[in-house]
Amino acid sequence: MSIIVIGLGRFGTAVATSLVRLGREVLAVDERDDLVQRWSDELTHVVQADSTDEQALRQLGVSEFDRAVVAIGTDIEASVLTVLALAEAGVPDIWAKAITRKHGKILQRVGAHHVVYPEFSMGERVAHMLTGGMMDYIEFDDDFSIARAPAPPETWDKTLAESSPRTRHGVTIVGVKRLGEDFTYARPETRVARHDQLIVSGPTAKVEKFCTLR
Repeated sequence: MSIIVIGLGRFGTAVATSLVRLGREVLAVDERDDLVQRWSDELTHVVQADSTDEQALRQLGVSEFDRAVVAIGTDIEASVLTVLALAEAGVPDIWAKAITRKHGKILQRVGAHHVVYPEFSMGERVAHMLTGGMMDYIEFDDDFSIARAPAPPETWDKTLAESSPRTRHGVTIVGVKRLGEDFTYARPETRVARHDQLIVSGPTAKVEKFCTLR
């Protein structure tokens, strides 16, 4: 898989360096020469170019890349024009960062296939972790969530069939992680101990409620 990442701010560099660690071929692009020079030793391919210029992107061969990530943040005009240029160049899968919902809608209309809201998503995730007793949290668009949380007292020293979280709380225990042991996929006969961590899935409100049980 070959990926082009446009915009070498904090979000873009985090995406690009993570992709390189995963063994992906990455071309990083930014219009600022200082950022290009800064990351030239850590990323395989880094070039300086105006990403809003469709001709410049075509010269970089963007249509040959499997995916593109537009990581431009505060410059909304440049973000939108870059997505438009990538779409017109024929990039098959475009991911774009948005800073507002309105910005995201515009990006989708001009050709973005996936829109992400890093600040909003992380803020929401941290809020749930702070107030809900969760250790990790992921929420999907269709009111479905997955969380990692300490096992509540009502599950201690019982099998999942005995504590019956699905029947009592409307959530599914996907797995159990015990300190010093490998992750275990949950089964009805899986026994939960006091200091276990549970991977819980289900409707967002029910997952939140289950994770606050004490």
